[in-house]
Amino acid sequence: MNNLLAETKKVPPETQEALISTLQARFAKHKQRHEGLVWAQVQAKLEASAEKCWSLQEMEITGGEPDVIGFDEQTGEYIFCDCSAESPKRRRSICFDREAQESRKEHAPKNNAVDMAAAMGIDLLTEEQYRALQKLGEFDLKTSSWIQTPAAIRKLGGALICDRRYNHVFVYHNGAQSYYSARGFRGILRV
Repeated sequence: MNNLLAETKKVPPETQEALISTLQARFAKHKQRHEGLVWAQVQAKLEASAEKCWSLQEMEITGGEPDVIGFDEQTGEYIFCDCSAESPKRRRSICFDREAQESRKEHAPKNNAVDMAAAMGIDLLTEEQYRALQKLGEFDLKTSSWIQTPAAIRKLGGALICDRRYNHVFVYHNGAQSYYSARGFRGILRV
């Protein structure tokens, strides 16, 4: 993450304008992800949410290609999700959480999914959110993504991952301390 932006959790106005322009172009290109939503309303929310723009910028610079995938009628929030074809490139080769990272005495990864997501101000996807995303396109055909893991599984040393193979979404497990160059995580953010 960009240290200057991390300290302030605000993006400079010119960076915010560029980000909004990128998001607008992606919104227009992938209309099937957000049918019935109007960009002008999304943009108004973004312009009023400096900290959320900071998180979206972090999603963007780590390769997530965030896009709007829904709107929550009850809260009035737009839901952004990483929509890169594969797990975001600058969020790979990481284990699940800090406990798993610290348990690796040799060849420890440089970071972990839970801490990275928290630092970015986003959440890991749940299994339900991951499956909903896969209805909007085909993601993780060559990579896999860590997802939120029930405490009972994590307590036993495991963590959950998802991917799409053979035109099917798979949810499976691995040791939380494991990490691979093709495994990262996708995030979700409400604005």
